[in-house]
Amino acid sequence: MTPAAQEYSKSPRAAIFASVAGWSFDLFDLFLLLYVAGPVSKSIFPTSNPTLGIAAVFGSFAVTVIMRPVGAAVFGEVADRRGRKKAMVVVMGGVGLTTAAMGLVPSYAVVGVLAPVLFLTLRVAQGLFVGGVTATTHTLGTESIGPRRRGLMSGLIGAGGAGLGAALASVAYIAVSAVFPGPAFEEWGWRVLFFCGLAGALLSLFVSRKVDESPAWDGGEAGRAPEPVPFRALLRGTGKKVLALNIAVAAGGGAQYYLTSGFLPTLLSEIVPVGESLRGTILLVCSLAVVVAAIGAGELSERLGRRRTMLGFGLCNLVALPTVVWAITGAGGERGATVTVLCVIMVMLSNAAYAPLMIFLNERYPTELRARGTAVSWNMGFMLGGLTPTFVTLLSPDLAHVPSRLVFFLAGSSLVFVVALIAVPETRGSVSFGRRPERVGNRDGGAVDRV
Repeated sequence: MTPAAQEYSKSPRAAIFASVAGWSFDLFDLFLLLYVAGPVSKSIFPTSNPTLGIAAVFGSFAVTVIMRPVGAAVFGEVADRRGRKKAMVVVMGGVGLTTAAMGLVPSYAVVGVLAPVLFLTLRVAQGLFVGGVTATTHTLGTESIGPRRRGLMSGLIGAGGAGLGAALASVAYIAVSAVFPGPAFEEWGWRVLFFCGLAGALLSLFVSRKVDESPAWDGGEAGRAPEPVPFRALLRGTGKKVLALNIAVAAGGGAQYYLTSGFLPTLLSEIVPVGESLRGTILLVCSLAVVVAAIGAGELSERLGRRRTMLGFGLCNLVALPTVVWAITGAGGERGATVTVLCVIMVMLSNAAYAPLMIFLNERYPTELRARGTAVSWNMGFMLGGLTPTFVTLLSPDLAHVPSRLVFFLAGSSLVFVVALIAVPETRGSVSFGRRPERVGNRDGGAVDRV
């Protein structure tokens, strides 16, 4: 057996399962807030204006997104210096416990302004842990398999994991809304959904018992961890340019995600109102479609390249996403089959666009800086993208104006994505994981700037 083969011979299945499940539960926890935006706005952020109430909920979602880069830096440091596995155990436990605690926050009617304060405090804590999830799941998963399947793994974790997490949230929503129908869901059901987040905490126990450390980080059979690299390496020299472009690509991809998959529960409940049962079904079908699209786009990036794949979908989405969203709002809630098909097309295109992004970011950084570089780039970009739904609602005088604002932001985010991709190099085949030089040739004959 060659040294290269030995590097990837440590049973990768547990690492792959943990990485995909970790990212799925991460998105499951985040999606819960989007699914219960209405009840939470009434219970925790009551207001006479429905648009402002929903904007407040998205604002609390934005708080989590804003804290993600901080968590990425903190837990990325742990993952680069102490190992991916140790950091993952801590962050998965933290995400699960903070999510469950949100279901215990008393209503505004009971404790007044303390209710939104407690809720926002938990959102801040969750944001820190969520940033750490990116620093551990993606690096552990992609470092535990051979180079041929890294594109597929990127799609499976990054976007497929999001689809699986959303699917789990849809199943939980359907089940809980059936047990607590109508007014009961408004009063208690939404709290039970948050309690489901404890499943993510249980995953930390699986990681601690069953998952091996990344062979790229621990040096394989040599048993040597990479030499420590200071965080400032991300912010100086070549690293500054690499980080800026990485964030721009992630921001464009993240905005497409949040304005489609992320905004979809609110779109179907407040803008294009459909029944609870049909809404849950549409969200579940869309979540499963995302998994298929993400895996397919990730595998496509192994054949066409990361940059070409993302650029192709980005150019398509410049026109397709605004058009499809406008068609969804025009169809109305009565045409359930049409709305379902259009929603599936929308989420498949938006999630396929950024499916290769995670392996692209991994390939832009060496092992000793990968967790921090990848996590900070991803979370800074998705922080900026995650703010777009809040701006959509704040810039809408009433719910009738939301579709036009949504179309505008979708076109703008797709344009940012395309322009940023034009400025970055192809990374496919540029590295084999381990200690490497700063500049290496890639499979397409170019040179890749790396930190």
